[in-house]
Amino acid sequence: MIRVEHLTKKFDDKVVLKDITTRFEPGKVNLVIGMSGSGKTVFMKCLLGLLIPEKGELYYGDKNFYSLSEKEQKLIRKEMGVVFQSGAIFDFLDVEGNVKFPLDMFTNMSNKEKLERVNFCLERVNLQGTNKLKPPELSGGMKKRLAIARAIALNPKYLFCDEPNSGLDPQNAVLIDELISDLTHEFNTTTVVNTHDMNSVIKIGEKVIFFYNGMLWWEGSKDNIFETDNQELKDFIFASSLAQKLLESL
Repeated sequence: MIRVEHLTKKFDDKVVLKDITTRFEPGKVNLVIGMSGSGKTVFMKCLLGLLIPEKGELYYGDKNFYSLSEKEQKLIRKEMGVVFQSGAIFDFLDVEGNVKFPLDMFTNMSNKEKLERVNFCLERVNLQGTNKLKPPELSGGMKKRLAIARAIALNPKYLFCDEPNSGLDPQNAVLIDELISDLTHEFNTTTVVNTHDMNSVIKIGEKVIFFYNGMLWWEGSKDNIFETDNQELKDFIFASSLAQKLLESL
């Protein structure tokens, strides 16, 4: 479980996160939604320890991440898998090398064990047999699946995905959503996904939190999001749904 208490982050005099308190439970897909500039990306960077807030506490299990030593934080980071918005795939490595990268960095596994783990992860994201392909040979959807394969290589407790559907057509976006949901439930990971895609919310949003001007403005599930009387959330849903329809009509 990840628990956030009274988290506040600012840059100079600009407060970008204001007193955020929430929790994310294992085995669930937790979605963070909101307009651009609402604080979603800064929030995820705080969860990853890439940014340190001015106030607040972040618990992984019963450990307050911000109060841990660098060595103790590293142990928790080894339990994290991250899918960046850009994919952050290494073009100088083939598919196998990309998935093997965290295994080389953080484990003492033998080459045989690493290859077995690589092949397992590639099969799990339906990229079996692509080991020796280079990233430029992959489609956009395949690159996102490769990023997910690398993210699960260390069998993480925590999976973070920043706009995983960005730049994908609707069909591939659905496949990525299904994959993230399947992996979350199969491995009982605590999954946090930043997204602006209402299709993702409807399909996999077991818990949804809505950021507005740096504040946690609403939280609930996909089952009750359309029943909200929160006007800012209603406006976001309408704008997002309209944008999706326009994209699909192109």
